[in-house]
Amino acid sequence: MKEVILDTETTGLSVKEGHRIVEIGCIELENFMPTNNNFHCYLNPERKVSEKALETHGYTDEFLSNKKKFKEIADDFLLYIKGKKLIIHNAEFDLSHLNNELKIAGKNLINNEIIDTVVLARDKFPGSSNSLDALCKRYRIDNSKREKHTALIDCDLLSKVYINLIDQKEPKLNFNNENGGVNEILKTNISYFKKVIKPSEKEKKEHEQYLKTNLKKNFFN
Repeated sequence: MKEVILDTETTGLSVKEGHRIVEIGCIELENFMPTNNNFHCYLNPERKVSEKALETHGYTDEFLSNKKKFKEIADDFLLYIKGKKLIIHNAEFDLSHLNNELKIAGKNLINNEIIDTVVLARDKFPGSSNSLDALCKRYRIDNSKREKHTALIDCDLLSKVYINLIDQKEPKLNFNNENGGVNEILKTNISYFKKVIKPSEKEKKEHEQYLKTNLKKNFFN
């Protein structure tokens, strides 16, 4: 099963306000392992970047002015994601912008299977922050390179967060010897080792409040 970790950066928040995509980043996974088959491009949005977006990702109008337009990379992008599950953090945002770009380019909209890691995080840690930075902190993932929001760096971090969220073990591996023969498949799966992180008093209170307000039956009376 091939999956694609996907992230975009834009000129602003809403497509209703005419905002466009300035960067697409994708990292392909196969059996939950990176394949090094990545997709990345900067795009000329054909409009100005908002001040808020500039603060977020740092891509200036001048930097983007000589980049390709979305319609020039649309076919390559669609071919890259074809038949693959898309893993996106806050999928509604990215899909709204991607489908808007595809509509403008006269292409079919995305109909891939989608996993939204924000939903996974909400289900797993109700009442807690589900931002990418917060999840990196929870899983002790180094996000020190994330001084700005850039698509590929965010994809790399999200791939590690995703593996932790689903508690997925690494797959069994095949190794070829020098003569081309296939050695035995490793019989032992390698787990991602995670530190046990105790919730803070604030998190305990937030979780208790969530149970009281969101569950019809509460067994913790």
